[in-house]
Amino acid sequence: MAGGEPHQMIAENIICFANDWGADPLSKKQVMRRLARKHRILWINSINNRRPRLARKDLGRALQKLTQFRHGLVQVDEHIWVLAPLYLPFHSLSLFRNLNRRLLGWQIRRAARRLGIENPITWACVPNAADVVGTLGEKCVVYHCVDEYSAFNDAAPEVRFRERDLLKKADLVLVCSDYLRDGKLTFNRHTHLVTHGVDFEHFSRAAEESTRVADELRSLPRPILGFHGLLADWVDLGVVGEIARQRPEWSIVLIGKSETDLSPVQNLPNVHLFGHRPYERLPEYLRGFDVAILPFVCNELTFNSNPLKLREYLAAGLPVVAAPLPEVAKFSGLALLARTSQEYIQAVECLLRRGETGPSYARSRMMIPESWEVKISQMEELLEFTLARKTMTASSPKLC
Repeated sequence: MAGGEPHQMIAENIICFANDWGADPLSKKQVMRRLARKHRILWINSINNRRPRLARKDLGRALQKLTQFRHGLVQVDEHIWVLAPLYLPFHSLSLFRNLNRRLLGWQIRRAARRLGIENPITWACVPNAADVVGTLGEKCVVYHCVDEYSAFNDAAPEVRFRERDLLKKADLVLVCSDYLRDGKLTFNRHTHLVTHGVDFEHFSRAAEESTRVADELRSLPRPILGFHGLLADWVDLGVVGEIARQRPEWSIVLIGKSETDLSPVQNLPNVHLFGHRPYERLPEYLRGFDVAILPFVCNELTFNSNPLKLREYLAAGLPVVAAPLPEVAKFSGLALLARTSQEYIQAVECLLRRGETGPSYARSRMMIPESWEVKISQMEELLEFTLARKTMTASSPKLC
């Protein structure tokens, strides 16, 4: 694809199974927002992959799902409609699984009829869509895999089997990392690597002189080491705490919701837990960072991942010190790799000595070829090829 020019294809109807639309824009939402510039999207809110537990968080989520369900089919953009389906969160029991298959299928077909959707493309981003995918009159099934879902510590045991069902049904499998490609090729030979993109226009604002630094950062001692994203068990807070203790004169800012034990960094005076901040305001915070850090643990989950925030940091023009994950190592010319607290400290001190801290316009511009627009063009080319292959196969004469 010369020059990264956007690819053009005819408009299609897409039914997308993903996370909840109202959450911060992860890769699925970034992709669908851009596909919706031409195609019509029916977005199906999360069909949970987790084991249900009698915990306050899960009960609250159940109530939220009921509220969303009562709103029915909601139009959120010119070409995007969101359906929050009602389902039973007990995927491992065959009775509930069969009920869910019928219940979800009925709700989705009803929504599709209301929108005049026929012969859609299903674009599944979660393994538990497997039971419904293939029953919606689709012309094509896409499985867009961005994580090793069975490796999440709270994944339901049947997720691995549902994913294999989905891989068998898929006409096209898109993955975001080499590790995922190697694993999924075993089950589907039509597996292709399209790495994550970045919302370049948004994050490059951090490299612009006109962008105001967030007020919360202005009085903090320098250098400021920053992280934004979900604080979960794949973030190595033990390493972060050690950095803070060994360099008490540095400031460490962690932005994002927490779903893990924060004790390794709590009560440390130079660690600032800001909590969630709106996506729209992230460039203001990135503008105030000296160095962005990506302190992930190294395990099956993260080795299969392709962290969105790496490209977001680089598009913001920031120097990055990150865990040595395979997809991060591809950017070793732009990101310094570190595993231990001492390695993080040495990398940051190297950047300080060289005067390479803070947002750089030149570094930001290097991420233009990584924009979501370029990635969408690659996905559309693969989708068109898949549709053509299916048409050709269907029209080929059958031998007796």
